[in-house]
Amino acid sequence: MSDLPARWSRATVYPDMWVDPDDDPRNSEGVSPDGELATLKDFLTNYRITLRMKCEGLDAEQLSRRSVPPSSMSLLGLLRHLAETERDWRNWISDAEPLPKLYDEHDGDFDGAVAEQTEVDAAYAALAREQAATDAALAEHPDLSERLGKDGIAVRELLVHRIEEYARHCGHADLLRERIDGRVGQ
Repeated sequence: MSDLPARWSRATVYPDMWVDPDDDPRNSEGVSPDGELATLKDFLTNYRITLRMKCEGLDAEQLSRRSVPPSSMSLLGLLRHLAETERDWRNWISDAEPLPKLYDEHDGDFDGAVAEQTEVDAAYAALAREQAATDAALAEHPDLSERLGKDGIAVRELLVHRIEEYARHCGHADLLRERIDGRVGQ
């Protein structure tokens, strides 16, 4: 007997999907966006939605459940980490003094992810706030070749890096979610 949950999917049409195509909020049907900037934004949006989908329906204990020792990774930790990362990206493109860290201690974004609903609510709020602020800061720079901040990072590079970061962590979220309740899917 195993204490691991059985694998399952909510999808009924394609068993390797998270949800049925008609229930999928991501832009996967129809014509793709025109232009490089619109395409990059579309990919980022879809990875953000995927992360939320992997977290939905779980309580505070499940969201804060760690992967396997010695890792401190959890879905709640990923939400907090990505909020911190969004803030860091804003620091990269600014010439001003850096914004303070959201989670002060080293690895505080993961280590502080505890099974309390107030922490879950705060993590979702911080992520939404930091995403919106970074999106707004980048909206002022539609030229993908423009270089920003003290290190002169190109807008294109930052957008691609954001997509990469969310995509990588969506892969982690797949494994974390499957370990929590057995749910699988793209």
